[in-house]
Amino acid sequence: MKVKICGMMDAEHASAALRMGADALGFVFASSPRQVSLERARSIIRQLPQKGEKVGVFVNESRENMEAAVDYCGLTMVQLHGDESDVLCSSLSVPAIKAVGIRSEKDAFRAFRYTSPYLLADSPKEIYHGGNGKTFDWGLLTRLQAGMEGRKLILAGGLTADNVEQAIALAKPYMVDVSSGVESNGVKDLKKMEAFIKKAKGAM
Repeated sequence: MKVKICGMMDAEHASAALRMGADALGFVFASSPRQVSLERARSIIRQLPQKGEKVGVFVNESRENMEAAVDYCGLTMVQLHGDESDVLCSSLSVPAIKAVGIRSEKDAFRAFRYTSPYLLADSPKEIYHGGNGKTFDWGLLTRLQAGMEGRKLILAGGLTADNVEQAIALAKPYMVDVSSGVESNGVKDLKKMEAFIKKAKGAM
């Protein structure tokens, strides 16, 4: 099971996550309590080993700005949480993860219109487009999984060390994505990160 730790804001926690076995790190450039500047993300990434995906998280950003961020920061993937078109998702120079909020079975079916190699199923957007720390009905993903046709499902939304095994058993994702679920008082917690990664990688 692959694990992504999102909302990285400093090199210490980013490096620790990779040492613990995380496969991907997320850097949020959209409006969020975990938003980082391009300069900060670049500084952090330059201190990290080559291993692990470095994912830039955007909401309704232009293709030009995203490509500039990829080049400047050294991103290896982008994650799109807005109303981006499938054409935009397919036109980027690095693989795109298209995030979709799942409130009903209709939302799961609507996700099929995206042909991105990765689809991220998240709880519906609230004040922020992601990272709200709330779960949704993982059973709704049964239909979504059936139509993935070679694409890979990433599960996000309110995951913690306490529920990630159940989530994996129900949704059977390729990767799980966590942010607030490994934080204490809004800051990444090393013990929570380690517990989450161990539980996720030991599941199934």
